[in-house]
Amino acid sequence: MSKIYTKQGDKGYTSLVGGIRVKKNSLSVEAYGTVDEVNSLLGMVIAKLTNPSSSGLLNQIKENLIEVQKALFHVGAELSTPQSEKVYWPIREQDILLLEGLIDQMESQLVPLKQFILPGGSEAGAMLHFARTVVRRAERIASAMDEVNPLVLAYLNRLSDYLFVLARYVNTQLAIEETPFIPLTEK
Repeated sequence: MSKIYTKQGDKGYTSLVGGIRVKKNSLSVEAYGTVDEVNSLLGMVIAKLTNPSSSGLLNQIKENLIEVQKALFHVGAELSTPQSEKVYWPIREQDILLLEGLIDQMESQLVPLKQFILPGGSEAGAMLHFARTVVRRAERIASAMDEVNPLVLAYLNRLSDYLFVLARYVNTQLAIEETPFIPLTEK
């Protein structure tokens, strides 16, 4: 890679794959920038779960999150590539199936929800809930784009589900109870 700064974006424009110049607030840039935020949040979760005495379970969660981070680079590639260009790193159906398998595996070990829960719990659990909401924002932005690979939308949708279940799973593994939502009128 060359220098990190190019001065090409100093006037509020950036380049998509293929060299097409767009404003930095275009839907495409908003979408892949939001996906980048998610990736950074997941890096924070991984760092939070990393310690010398990490259990095999926590190590497996970290490995799964690293696979998600890699898939998010593929999502970003899709979102930053105009339809007229070839996507070099397309998202794949198997990336969605991996998330579904992980969700099913964790849900089989969780007590089914009977009411809404408040985001939170452990620090890692709260970060996962936060990442989930940022994924939902990325999904909303991507769905507003003129043309986007349906697999991108499906992946983002499934990822938010995965992060919700993972937050619950991490909190359960750390023996931290979830806080149920109780409407203010019932207090």
